[in-house]
Amino acid sequence: MDNDLKTWLYDILSSINEIESYYVETPKMFEIYQNDLRTKRAVERNIEIIGEAMSRILKQDPKIEISNSRKIVDVRNRIIHGYDSVSDAVIWGIVIKNLPVLQIEVEKLLNEK
Repeated sequence: MDNDLKTWLYDILSSINEIESYYVETPKMFEIYQNDLRTKRAVERNIEIIGEAMSRILKQDPKIEISNSRKIVDVRNRIIHGYDSVSDAVIWGIVIKNLPVLQIEVEKLLNEK
């Protein structure tokens, strides 16, 4: 695997791990997330990084096997360009449902190549 691809995959993994680190001592509950502006911004920033890394990966390897790869980039663009229409519920859904799947897929790719 190309070094750039590895770097971007590690960036994704690092951002997922950082998001998870916010919930080591705090319960992983939507209400807590929704009322904690700092954590919301930090989660959004990490999702931006994930989306940017995915964008770079797709430019280099459009056939990479990561589910919802295009949607990941779209979310990044929405956070950056449509910041006033970002839904806490949508971001929380990504944290709970999509990031665990993405983490497994990225770890698998890094272990394969």
